[in-house]
Amino acid sequence: MARIAVIGAGMGAMATAARLAVAGHQVTVYERGATYGGAVGRYERDGFAFDTGPGLLHLPAVYRDLFVKTGKRSLEDCVDMVQVDPAVRHVLPHHGIDVTLPGASRGGAAAALDTAFGEGAGERWNGVLGRARDAWDATRRPLLEEPLRPERQQLGDDPYPALRKSGLLRRRPPTLAEVAARELGGGLGELLTGLVRSYGVDPGGAPGSAAVLPYMEQTFGTWYVRGGMRALATAVYERCRERGVEFVFGAEVREVRTTEGRASGLLLADGTEPAADHVVCGIDPRRLPASSLPWPPDAVPARGAGVPSRMTLFLALRGSRPAGAAHRTLVHSPGPQITVLRPDDAATRPDAEHEAVTVSAVCGPQQAPAAEELLELAGQAVPGLRERLLWHEVRTPADVEAATGALGGAVPPPALAGAGGRLLYPANTTAVPGLYLAGGWAHPGGGLPHAGMTGALVAGLIVEGAEFRGSQ
Repeated sequence: MARIAVIGAGMGAMATAARLAVAGHQVTVYERGATYGGAVGRYERDGFAFDTGPGLLHLPAVYRDLFVKTGKRSLEDCVDMVQVDPAVRHVLPHHGIDVTLPGASRGGAAAALDTAFGEGAGERWNGVLGRARDAWDATRRPLLEEPLRPERQQLGDDPYPALRKSGLLRRRPPTLAEVAARELGGGLGELLTGLVRSYGVDPGGAPGSAAVLPYMEQTFGTWYVRGGMRALATAVYERCRERGVEFVFGAEVREVRTTEGRASGLLLADGTEPAADHVVCGIDPRRLPASSLPWPPDAVPARGAGVPSRMTLFLALRGSRPAGAAHRTLVHSPGPQITVLRPDDAATRPDAEHEAVTVSAVCGPQQAPAAEELLELAGQAVPGLRERLLWHEVRTPADVEAATGALGGAVPPPALAGAGGRLLYPANTTAVPGLYLAGGWAHPGGGLPHAGMTGALVAGLIVEGAEFRGSQ
C-alpha cells in the first residue's frame, strides 16, 4: 500500500483518488479551498441555484465507468441524470434563423436543418460529422483513452479527412473555420463553428479535427444532472469518502518535495510536510513553483498562455419556464457568442413561478464582454427577459481564478489532434519520478469527461507502471 498525496479536489483529482483508493492505496487530498469540485461549483441566492462551471455533461460513459470500477452503486444510482432533448437551439439573429436540433438523432438533425437552411443542408451537415467520425475513430484511443506516448508526433497530424475537391488540402490542412465555410457555408457553417467555440476552442486556429466535438454531442448525447452539475461533484466526493480517501481542506500546497530526484511529499502553507510515495497534481500546475515541476519546453506554461476564460451571468427571473423551452441555446453574433442554459429543474428555483437562467460567453482574461451586452443577446433566447428579470449576478474571469486557482481564470478545453500537436497537453507522467498530472491541465485536457479520464490514466500508471496502455 502506497501513500499518495493528491493536490486539489477537482473532478479529475477526485476521480484519480477514488480509483487509487479502491486499488488499496492510502490517499489524501489536499485542497486549498473549503470544498470539493473545483470548477464544478454552485451559487445560491433567494431560492435560486446556478452551476458556476459546466452545466452539461458529454460522454457520460467516463463517469459510468468510474462508478462501476470503484463501488457497487452505479452512476445512475447516485445521481438523477437525464438526456437533454432537444439537444441545442441555435439562434442567428443576423441571418434571421432560429433552429432547434434534436438529441442524438442524425435524421432528426438533418430534417431540422433542411427546414431552416434549405434542401441539402442536413446532408452536408451529416457529411461533415461523418468525416468527424473518421477522425474520432482514428484518435479516440491515443487522444482520450491511453497515456500520451513519447511518439506523440502522430497526434500532430490532423486526422480530419477534408472533402475532396474542396480546395482545402492544397497548401496545408484546413482549419475548422475553413472546413465550415467550404463544406457547409454561411449560417450552417456558423452552427459548426459556434458549437466548437462554446468549448473554448478558436475555430480559426483549430484544425478540422475539432469537428469531433459536435460529433460527440450528436452521437452520444448531452446530459444534465438534476439538482445541477454540483450533484455530480458531490457523488464523486462521496464515492471517494466511501473508499477511504481523506480530504484536508484549507491546505494550500506550496511545493512538491523531492528526495534523490523523486517526489516524496508536499510542503503546505502552514509549514507541515506530509510524506508520500506518489504525488498527483490535479490543479493548474503553473500555481506551483518551477522548482517543484521542471517542465519540458512544450509543457503547461506555453499551452496555458492562450487558454480562454468565461464570463457568466446568473439570472433570476419571475414567471414560469415555458413548456418546451430548449435547455441549451447558442446565440450567434458577430461579437460575443453566448450559451443560455434553462434547466427544467425544480431544484434551481424557489417555485414554479420563477426560473433560473445561466448565460455565459467564452472570453480572454482581460477581454470580458460587458454584462449589458450579454443581457441584450440573452433576450434573443428568452423572450421578455428584461421584464422578467428580478436580479442578476456577474461572474468574471477574476472570479473564476479566485474560485479555482487557475491563472487568469483559464478554463482549459479538451485536447485536439492536429495543429502540429500544439493543442495537446502535457503527459500524465512528468520529468520527476513519482509525480503525476491529473485534471484539465493534463492529457487529455479540460471538460468534465476529459478531466475525468485523467483519473483512469493516472491510476493505471501508478498501479500498473509505465507499461500501462489504457482501458481495453
